[in-house]
Amino acid sequence: MAKWTAFPYAGDYAFDVTRVQQNWARLHAGDTEPLPRDVQVLQAWALFHSGEFQQAVDMGLSLGGAGLTVANKAACIYATYLEKKEKTRLDLYMEVARRAEAQAQEDPQNVNAHYWQAYALGRYCQGISVAKALAQGLGSKVKGSLEKVIELQPNHADAHIALGTFHAEVIDKVGSLIGGMTYGARKDTGLKLLQDALKLNFDSAIGMIEYANAMVMLEGDRMMKEATRLYEQAAAATPMDAMERLDVEMARVELAD
Repeated sequence: MAKWTAFPYAGDYAFDVTRVQQNWARLHAGDTEPLPRDVQVLQAWALFHSGEFQQAVDMGLSLGGAGLTVANKAACIYATYLEKKEKTRLDLYMEVARRAEAQAQEDPQNVNAHYWQAYALGRYCQGISVAKALAQGLGSKVKGSLEKVIELQPNHADAHIALGTFHAEVIDKVGSLIGGMTYGARKDTGLKLLQDALKLNFDSAIGMIEYANAMVMLEGDRMMKEATRLYEQAAAATPMDAMERLDVEMARVELAD
């Protein structure tokens, strides 16, 4: 495996097993992942929260089982924020999608197996263009997996964010009529999912960002002031780990442009 781009704020978030355990509820408020009992899995999570994404993937894959969830999350966050080459990024998403799909088939009650399959496929769809992905039938797969997550775990804030974003992006690309008839995408549903996500995890910078983006996609420029307020709120958030820092920095970059 080629060496990955380093997390640019290395050292700012130094996690060990104990610190991960102590802060688990806050760190995993978005994905509701259960606290692992296996110390090695916790060590893989410590690498993830510290921003050592490649090492977290390697360790998670070597452990298997609950370690796969760490590997899938680390690969997706790295691909989304730090990987510069588009082909490598898309390849990483497809690797995660395949791995998570197999994990979900083996363990159908594993909420985050369904979630990371949907997240990875959703990001892949954005990479190849939402319209092209919908034509390939990938959109329905993303939507179905996210709905399964919320059915299994109604408090999964990150699934609410991803599904709300799905509704918004489909309507943005194909319009309300086709979006509703063909893909079951609805403006009110999308906005409510994103609002609910922020009720479930009010500290979520990415929740604020995606809600802001969806408002502008669905309601147009008249929502720009409110969207900017949400971006400012996200940019002012205090990140607890490497992933949250990347979310906050993304909000700051967008505001600066």
